[in-house]
Amino acid sequence: MDNKNVKKIAVLTSGGDAPGMNAAVRAVVRSSLNNGLEVYGIRDGYYGLVNNDIFQMKRKDVTDILTRGGTILGTARLPEFAEKAVQEKGANNLKALGIDGLVVVGGDGSYRGALGLTDFGIKCIGIPGTIDNDIASTEYTIGFDTAVHTAVDAIDKLRDTCNSHQRCSIIEVMGRYCGDIAFAAGIACGADKIITSETGFDENELINYIKERKHTVHRHLLIVITEHITDTIALAKKVREETGWDSRATVLGHIQRGGSPSPFDRILATRLGEAAVESLLSGENSECLGVQNNEIIRTPFKECFDKKKNVFYKYAIDLNNQVR
Repeated sequence: MDNKNVKKIAVLTSGGDAPGMNAAVRAVVRSSLNNGLEVYGIRDGYYGLVNNDIFQMKRKDVTDILTRGGTILGTARLPEFAEKAVQEKGANNLKALGIDGLVVVGGDGSYRGALGLTDFGIKCIGIPGTIDNDIASTEYTIGFDTAVHTAVDAIDKLRDTCNSHQRCSIIEVMGRYCGDIAFAAGIACGADKIITSETGFDENELINYIKERKHTVHRHLLIVITEHITDTIALAKKVREETGWDSRATVLGHIQRGGSPSPFDRILATRLGEAAVESLLSGENSECLGVQNNEIIRTPFKECFDKKKNVFYKYAIDLNNQVR
């Protein structure tokens, strides 16, 4: 491995926080130090980069962060980073410190920012960190598995009271515009209906479905829906009015972003963090890392933006139909 052209690496976390980001930062820091590199942390994502909030990291800085949720580096959204002048300012801050490469942990928007930095001579490698699992170049993103576990735990608890009161429970999960959390959690909990942007949503069809189930032996109904599909609280009210079935809406919200990362997310983040440093040492640039068939893969940023989302939801729909 030839690292003559790489002496200093920086790492930042960007976009929404995700359990496992700290594990990725830890892997980048320790792998860099093990390879004789200086490593720097950037606070609050691209906001910190532009405002030069950059500090050198030592091994002790990442001690005992593997199990912590969120990100010790912090994260903030900076829409202005889409502008070339702002990107150039960030790149110049890195160059002033002699930083040769940057590891960006985040989602699609974070990748676009990293791609912009490469135009100004900064080598960038992306690591998929988002609970939504909406990065097309990888089967799993850091934080997705933990978010699903959190959603499943909440839905299992709701099932108990739902069954006791003979209730229709509509549970809204996160995912932005990707239905993977809803599919995974819904299947794991045996939901009666899973609604996402991929399945489409017909309110009248759902109302008729619930009416039919009310006259069967069902004591309860569990419906899992992805955010941004409809007003979940208004939907529950309409179900109550038109079906006569006591219906309640539960919006799980940002609780799904928090908590200690699952073992799967810790391992995935560690693998990807180490691979990011190896990529920079090997002279790679403008790539995002991912995992396919349990193997680390590298995809150019531009190809990642053009790819379609993985087919997880197709598998989920097929399995969901089989168990109904």
